[in-house]
Amino acid sequence: MLDWKNRTGTTEARERVDARGAGARSYFSGLVFSRALGTLLFLYLLVAVLVGWYWSREPDLFPVQQNAQAAAQRESRQMVIGYTTVETLKSVSGTLLHKPGGYISNDRFPPGLWMDNMSSWEYGVLVQVRDLSRALRKDFARSQSQSTEDADLAKAEPRFNFDNKSWILPSSESEFQEGINSLSRYQARLSAPEQKGALFYSRADNLNNWLGDVATRLGSLSQRLSASVGRVKLNSTLKTEVIAPGQVPQLDEEVVETPWLQIDNVFYEARGQAWALSHLLRAIEVDFADVLAKKNATVSVRQIIRELEASQESLWSPMVLNGSGFGVWANHSLVMANYISRANAAVIDLRQLLSQG
Repeated sequence: MLDWKNRTGTTEARERVDARGAGARSYFSGLVFSRALGTLLFLYLLVAVLVGWYWSREPDLFPVQQNAQAAAQRESRQMVIGYTTVETLKSVSGTLLHKPGGYISNDRFPPGLWMDNMSSWEYGVLVQVRDLSRALRKDFARSQSQSTEDADLAKAEPRFNFDNKSWILPSSESEFQEGINSLSRYQARLSAPEQKGALFYSRADNLNNWLGDVATRLGSLSQRLSASVGRVKLNSTLKTEVIAPGQVPQLDEEVVETPWLQIDNVFYEARGQAWALSHLLRAIEVDFADVLAKKNATVSVRQIIRELEASQESLWSPMVLNGSGFGVWANHSLVMANYISRANAAVIDLRQLLSQG
Protein backbone atom coordinates (compact mmCIF):
# COMPACT_ATOMS: atom_id res chain seq x y z
CA MET A 1 0.00 0.00 0.00
CA LEU A 2 2.80 2.44 0.89
CA ASP A 3 4.67 1.66 -2.29
CA TRP A 4 1.55 2.36 -4.35
CA LYS A 5 1.09 5.73 -2.65
CA ASN A 6 4.75 6.59 -3.17
CA ARG A 7 4.48 5.70 -6.82
CA THR A 8 1.40 7.88 -7.21
CA GLY A 9 3.11 10.85 -5.54
CA THR A 10 6.14 10.41 -7.73
CA THR A 11 4.01 10.36 -10.87
CA GLU A 12 2.17 13.53 -9.86
CA ALA A 13 5.44 15.28 -9.10
CA ARG A 14 6.81 14.32 -12.47
CA GLU A 15 3.68 15.58 -14.19
CA ARG A 16 4.02 18.88 -12.37
CA VAL A 17 7.66 19.17 -13.40
CA ASP A 18 6.78 18.29 -16.99
CA ALA A 19 3.98 20.89 -17.01
CA ARG A 20 6.32 23.53 -15.66
CA GLY A 21 8.94 22.61 -18.28
CA ALA A 22 6.37 22.76 -21.05
CA GLY A 23 5.18 26.16 -19.80
CA ALA A 24 8.75 27.43 -19.66
CA ARG A 25 9.45 26.17 -23.15
CA SER A 26 6.24 27.75 -24.45
CA TYR A 27 7.11 31.07 -22.79
CA PHE A 28 10.64 30.93 -24.19
CA SER A 29 9.36 30.13 -27.68
CA GLY A 30 6.85 32.99 -27.50
CA LEU A 31 9.58 35.35 -26.30
CA VAL A 32 11.89 34.35 -29.15
CA PHE A 33 9.08 34.73 -31.67
CA SER A 34 8.14 38.16 -30.31
CA ARG A 35 11.73 39.35 -30.44
CA ALA A 36 12.18 38.02 -33.96
CA LEU A 37 8.96 39.68 -35.07
CA GLY A 38 9.99 42.95 -33.40
CA THR A 39 13.41 42.79 -35.06
CA LEU A 40 11.87 42.18 -38.48
CA LEU A 41 9.41 45.03 -37.94
CA PHE A 42 12.23 47.35 -36.88
CA LEU A 43 14.32 46.41 -39.94
CA TYR A 44 11.31 46.92 -42.21
CA LEU A 45 10.64 50.38 -40.78
CA LEU A 46 14.32 51.29 -41.02
CA VAL A 47 14.48 50.24 -44.66
CA ALA A 48 11.20 52.05 -45.33
CA VAL A 49 12.62 55.26 -43.85
CA LEU A 50 15.79 55.02 -45.95
CA VAL A 51 13.87 54.20 -49.12
CA GLY A 52 11.40 56.98 -48.36
CA TRP A 53 14.26 59.46 -48.02
CA TYR A 54 15.54 58.42 -51.45
CA TRP A 55 12.08 58.55 -53.02
CA SER A 56 11.38 62.00 -51.57
CA ARG A 57 14.07 63.64 -53.72
CA GLU A 58 12.42 65.89 -56.30
CA PRO A 59 13.42 65.35 -59.94
CA ASP A 60 15.90 67.81 -61.42
CA LEU A 61 15.09 70.22 -64.22
CA PHE A 62 15.81 68.80 -67.68
CA PRO A 63 16.74 70.62 -70.93
CA VAL A 64 13.52 70.85 -72.89
CA GLN A 65 14.77 71.52 -76.40
CA GLN A 66 17.55 68.92 -76.24
CA ASN A 67 15.07 66.39 -74.85
CA ALA A 68 12.68 66.98 -77.77
CA GLN A 69 15.45 66.74 -80.34
CA ALA A 70 16.72 63.49 -78.85
CA ALA A 71 13.20 62.04 -78.91
CA ALA A 72 12.73 63.06 -82.55
CA GLN A 73 16.00 61.39 -83.54
CA ARG A 74 15.16 58.28 -81.55
CA GLU A 75 11.75 57.94 -83.19
CA SER A 76 12.97 59.18 -86.61
CA ARG A 77 10.39 61.96 -86.59
CA GLN A 78 10.41 65.45 -87.99
CA MET A 79 10.66 68.46 -85.67
CA VAL A 80 7.55 70.47 -86.54
CA ILE A 81 5.76 73.26 -84.71
CA GLY A 82 4.07 71.74 -81.69
CA TYR A 83 6.41 68.76 -81.40
CA THR A 84 8.42 70.24 -78.54
CA THR A 85 5.31 71.15 -76.56
CA VAL A 86 3.79 67.68 -76.87
CA GLU A 87 7.10 65.93 -76.12
CA THR A 88 7.62 68.09 -73.04
CA LEU A 89 4.11 67.36 -71.82
CA LYS A 90 4.83 63.65 -72.25
CA SER A 91 8.14 63.94 -70.40
CA VAL A 92 6.64 65.90 -67.51
CA SER A 93 3.76 63.47 -67.08
CA GLY A 94 6.10 60.51 -67.57
CA THR A 95 8.27 61.78 -64.72
CA LEU A 96 5.36 61.11 -62.37
CA LEU A 97 5.47 57.44 -63.34
CA HIS A 98 9.20 56.81 -63.76
CA LYS A 99 10.93 58.91 -61.09
CA PRO A 100 12.50 57.05 -58.11
CA GLY A 101 9.67 55.23 -56.37
CA GLY A 102 7.30 55.79 -59.28
CA TYR A 103 3.91 57.33 -58.64
CA ILE A 104 3.24 57.19 -54.89
CA SER A 105 0.08 59.27 -54.36
CA ASN A 106 -2.01 56.09 -54.42
CA ASP A 107 0.35 53.91 -52.34
CA ARG A 108 -1.26 51.91 -49.53
CA PHE A 109 1.90 50.76 -47.75
CA PRO A 110 5.02 52.43 -46.32
CA PRO A 111 7.06 54.31 -47.27
CA GLY A 112 4.79 55.81 -49.91
CA LEU A 113 1.92 55.95 -47.43
CA TRP A 114 3.86 58.42 -45.27
CA MET A 115 5.25 60.65 -48.03
CA ASP A 116 2.60 63.35 -48.14
CA ASN A 117 5.11 65.97 -49.36
CA MET A 118 5.92 64.02 -52.50
CA SER A 119 2.23 63.27 -53.02
CA SER A 120 1.55 67.02 -52.93
CA TRP A 121 4.40 67.62 -55.39
CA GLU A 122 2.93 65.03 -57.76
CA TYR A 123 -0.49 66.64 -57.53
CA GLY A 124 1.02 70.04 -58.38
CA VAL A 125 2.65 68.59 -61.49
CA LEU A 126 -0.58 66.84 -62.43
CA VAL A 127 -2.54 70.10 -62.24
CA GLN A 128 -0.34 71.68 -64.92
CA VAL A 129 -0.46 68.51 -67.05
CA ARG A 130 -4.24 68.58 -66.93
CA ASP A 131 -4.42 72.26 -67.87
CA LEU A 132 -2.14 71.93 -70.89
CA SER A 133 -3.78 68.72 -72.12
CA ARG A 134 -7.10 70.58 -72.03
CA ALA A 135 -5.58 73.53 -73.88
CA LEU A 136 -4.22 71.18 -76.53
CA ARG A 137 -7.64 69.65 -77.02
CA LYS A 138 -9.75 72.82 -77.15
CA ASP A 139 -7.33 75.47 -78.49
CA PHE A 140 -3.92 74.50 -79.83
CA ALA A 141 -5.12 71.68 -82.12
CA ARG A 142 -8.21 73.50 -83.46
CA SER A 143 -8.37 76.24 -86.07
CA GLN A 144 -11.56 77.76 -84.66
CA SER A 145 -14.37 77.07 -82.22
CA GLN A 146 -16.49 75.26 -84.84
CA SER A 147 -13.70 72.89 -85.92
CA THR A 148 -13.54 69.22 -84.97
CA GLU A 149 -11.34 68.28 -82.02
CA ASP A 150 -8.53 65.79 -82.42
CA ALA A 151 -9.59 62.24 -81.53
CA ASP A 152 -6.39 61.31 -79.67
CA LEU A 153 -6.34 64.53 -77.66
CA ALA A 154 -9.99 63.95 -76.77
CA LYS A 155 -8.89 60.63 -75.25
CA ALA A 156 -5.79 62.03 -73.51
CA GLU A 157 -7.49 64.78 -71.48
CA PRO A 158 -9.93 62.57 -69.51
CA ARG A 159 -7.13 60.08 -68.81
CA PHE A 160 -5.09 62.74 -67.03
CA ASN A 161 -8.19 63.90 -65.15
CA PHE A 162 -8.70 60.45 -63.66
CA ASP A 163 -8.68 60.07 -59.85
CA ASN A 164 -5.08 60.65 -58.76
CA LYS A 165 -5.39 58.30 -55.75
CA SER A 166 -6.94 55.25 -57.38
CA TRP A 167 -4.95 52.20 -56.35
CA ILE A 168 -6.42 49.48 -58.54
CA LEU A 169 -9.16 48.66 -61.08
CA PRO A 170 -7.93 50.79 -62.74
CA SER A 171 -4.90 52.36 -61.15
CA SER A 172 -3.94 55.99 -61.64
CA GLU A 173 -0.67 54.95 -63.27
CA SER A 174 -2.40 52.92 -65.98
CA GLU A 175 -4.77 55.78 -66.81
CA PHE A 176 -1.96 58.33 -66.98
CA GLN A 177 0.05 55.99 -69.20
CA GLU A 178 -2.91 55.72 -71.55
CA GLY A 179 -2.99 59.52 -71.68
CA ILE A 180 0.70 59.56 -72.63
CA ASN A 181 0.07 56.94 -75.30
CA SER A 182 -2.70 59.09 -76.79
CA LEU A 183 -0.32 62.06 -76.88
CA SER A 184 2.25 59.87 -78.65
CA ARG A 185 -0.26 58.92 -81.36
CA TYR A 186 -1.16 62.58 -81.89
CA GLN A 187 2.52 63.50 -81.99
CA ALA A 188 3.27 60.79 -84.56
CA ARG A 189 0.54 62.09 -86.85
CA LEU A 190 1.65 65.68 -86.28
CA SER A 191 5.24 64.99 -87.31
CA ALA A 192 4.34 62.83 -90.29
CA PRO A 193 5.00 64.48 -93.69
CA GLU A 194 1.38 64.07 -94.77
CA GLN A 195 0.11 65.33 -91.35
CA LYS A 196 -2.85 62.86 -91.33
CA GLY A 197 -5.25 65.38 -89.83
CA ALA A 198 -3.11 66.31 -86.79
CA LEU A 199 -2.64 70.07 -86.50
CA PHE A 200 -1.07 72.54 -84.08
CA TYR A 201 -1.87 76.24 -84.32
CA SER A 202 0.67 78.57 -82.71
CA ARG A 203 -1.47 81.68 -82.45
CA ALA A 204 -1.49 84.48 -79.91
CA ASP A 205 -5.13 83.91 -78.92
CA ASN A 206 -4.56 80.20 -78.27
CA LEU A 207 -1.56 80.93 -76.10
CA ASN A 208 -3.42 83.69 -74.28
CA ASN A 209 -6.25 81.33 -73.35
CA TRP A 210 -3.86 78.84 -71.76
CA LEU A 211 -1.98 81.61 -69.96
CA GLY A 212 -5.29 82.66 -68.43
CA ASP A 213 -5.47 79.27 -66.70
CA VAL A 214 -1.82 79.63 -65.66
CA ALA A 215 -2.49 83.03 -64.08
CA THR A 216 -5.45 81.63 -62.17
CA ARG A 217 -3.39 78.74 -60.80
CA LEU A 218 -0.49 80.95 -59.76
CA GLY A 219 -2.77 83.51 -58.15
CA SER A 220 -4.46 80.83 -56.06
CA LEU A 221 -1.10 79.35 -55.02
CA SER A 222 0.17 82.76 -53.98
CA GLN A 223 -2.82 83.31 -51.71
CA ARG A 224 -2.62 79.86 -50.16
CA LEU A 225 1.10 80.22 -49.50
CA SER A 226 0.63 83.65 -47.93
CA ALA A 227 -2.01 82.21 -45.61
CA SER A 228 0.73 80.31 -43.75
CA VAL A 229 0.97 83.27 -41.35
CA GLY A 230 -2.71 84.16 -41.44
CA ARG A 231 -4.19 87.10 -43.29
CA VAL A 232 -7.38 89.13 -43.16
CA LYS A 233 -9.80 88.42 -45.99
CA LEU A 234 -12.67 90.70 -46.92
CA ASN A 235 -15.90 89.01 -47.96
CA SER A 236 -17.79 90.49 -50.88
CA THR A 237 -21.12 90.02 -49.09
CA LEU A 238 -22.33 93.31 -47.63
CA LYS A 239 -23.64 93.44 -44.10
CA THR A 240 -26.48 95.80 -45.04
CA GLU A 241 -28.67 95.21 -48.05
CA VAL A 242 -29.68 98.86 -48.44
CA ILE A 243 -26.93 101.49 -48.34
CA ALA A 244 -27.90 105.09 -47.67
CA PRO A 245 -26.33 107.84 -49.77
CA GLY A 246 -22.89 108.66 -48.45
CA GLN A 247 -22.78 105.54 -46.28
CA VAL A 248 -19.65 103.39 -46.48
CA PRO A 249 -20.51 99.74 -47.15
CA GLN A 250 -19.49 97.38 -44.36
CA LEU A 251 -17.67 94.22 -45.37
CA ASP A 252 -17.22 91.09 -43.30
CA GLU A 253 -13.64 90.27 -42.29
CA GLU A 254 -12.21 86.90 -41.48
CA VAL A 255 -8.72 85.62 -40.79
CA VAL A 256 -7.66 82.93 -43.26
CA GLU A 257 -4.79 80.72 -42.08
CA THR A 258 -3.47 77.46 -43.43
CA PRO A 259 -3.68 74.63 -40.87
CA TRP A 260 -0.27 73.81 -39.45
CA LEU A 261 -0.28 70.25 -40.79
CA GLN A 262 -1.14 71.48 -44.31
CA ILE A 263 1.61 74.10 -44.66
CA ASP A 264 4.18 71.69 -46.11
CA ASN A 265 1.57 70.18 -48.45
CA VAL A 266 0.76 73.57 -49.97
CA PHE A 267 4.47 74.37 -50.23
CA TYR A 268 5.31 71.19 -52.14
CA GLU A 269 2.26 71.48 -54.36
CA ALA A 270 3.52 74.92 -55.35
CA ARG A 271 6.97 73.49 -56.08
CA GLY A 272 5.40 70.79 -58.24
CA GLN A 273 3.38 73.27 -60.26
CA ALA A 274 6.38 75.57 -60.68
CA TRP A 275 8.57 72.64 -61.77
CA ALA A 276 6.11 71.49 -64.42
CA LEU A 277 5.24 74.99 -65.62
CA SER A 278 8.87 76.01 -66.09
CA HIS A 279 9.35 73.11 -68.55
CA LEU A 280 6.09 73.76 -70.37
CA LEU A 281 6.92 77.44 -70.84
CA ARG A 282 10.32 76.57 -72.27
CA ALA A 283 8.53 74.37 -74.81
CA ILE A 284 6.08 77.19 -75.57
CA GLU A 285 9.04 79.50 -76.14
CA VAL A 286 10.21 77.13 -78.90
CA ASP A 287 6.91 76.46 -80.67
CA PHE A 288 5.55 80.01 -80.32
CA ALA A 289 8.86 81.74 -81.09
CA ASP A 290 7.48 83.70 -84.06
CA VAL A 291 4.40 84.87 -82.16
CA LEU A 292 6.44 85.95 -79.15
CA ALA A 293 8.95 87.77 -81.32
CA LYS A 294 6.23 89.72 -83.15
CA LYS A 295 4.67 90.75 -79.84
CA ASN A 296 8.06 91.54 -78.23
CA ALA A 297 7.08 89.05 -75.52
CA THR A 298 10.08 86.70 -75.49
CA VAL A 299 11.66 88.53 -72.56
CA SER A 300 8.43 88.23 -70.57
CA VAL A 301 8.37 84.46 -71.04
CA ARG A 302 11.96 84.15 -69.94
CA GLN A 303 11.25 86.28 -66.89
CA ILE A 304 8.44 83.91 -65.87
CA ILE A 305 10.72 80.91 -66.35
CA ARG A 306 13.45 82.54 -64.29
CA GLU A 307 11.11 83.12 -61.34
CA LEU A 308 9.74 79.58 -61.51
CA GLU A 309 13.15 77.98 -61.70
CA ALA A 310 14.37 80.09 -58.78
CA SER A 311 11.64 78.49 -56.67
CA GLN A 312 13.28 75.10 -57.25
CA GLU A 313 16.36 75.85 -55.13
CA SER A 314 17.22 73.15 -52.61
CA LEU A 315 15.45 73.27 -49.25
CA TRP A 316 18.24 72.87 -46.71
CA SER A 317 15.95 72.68 -43.72
CA PRO A 318 14.67 69.19 -42.78
CA MET A 319 11.16 70.64 -42.66
CA VAL A 320 9.19 73.58 -44.04
CA LEU A 321 9.67 76.37 -41.51
CA ASN A 322 6.73 78.56 -40.62
CA GLY A 323 8.14 81.61 -38.86
CA SER A 324 6.19 84.84 -38.65
CA GLY A 325 6.48 87.38 -41.43
CA PHE A 326 9.17 89.51 -39.76
CA GLY A 327 10.22 87.10 -37.03
CA VAL A 328 13.50 85.38 -36.21
CA TRP A 329 12.73 82.14 -38.02
CA ALA A 330 12.37 81.80 -41.78
CA ASN A 331 9.02 81.26 -43.45
CA HIS A 332 9.57 79.16 -46.54
CA SER A 333 5.97 79.53 -47.67
CA LEU A 334 6.32 83.31 -47.88
CA VAL A 335 9.54 82.97 -49.87
CA MET A 336 7.79 80.63 -52.29
CA ALA A 337 4.81 83.00 -52.46
CA ASN A 338 7.19 85.79 -53.51
CA TYR A 339 8.47 83.79 -56.49
CA ILE A 340 4.98 82.67 -57.48
CA SER A 341 3.57 86.21 -57.21
CA ARG A 342 6.32 87.66 -59.38
CA ALA A 343 5.78 84.93 -61.96
CA ASN A 344 2.05 85.61 -61.89
CA ALA A 345 2.63 89.34 -62.44
CA ALA A 346 4.84 88.51 -65.43
CA VAL A 347 2.12 86.23 -66.84
CA ILE A 348 -0.40 89.07 -66.60
CA ASP A 349 2.00 91.40 -68.45
CA LEU A 350 2.58 88.72 -71.09
CA ARG A 351 -1.16 88.32 -71.65
CA GLN A 352 -1.48 92.06 -72.19
CA LEU A 353 1.28 91.97 -74.81
CA LEU A 354 -0.37 89.06 -76.61
CA SER A 355 -3.79 90.74 -76.63
CA GLN A 356 -2.42 93.87 -78.28
CA GLY A 357 -2.66 94.09 -82.05
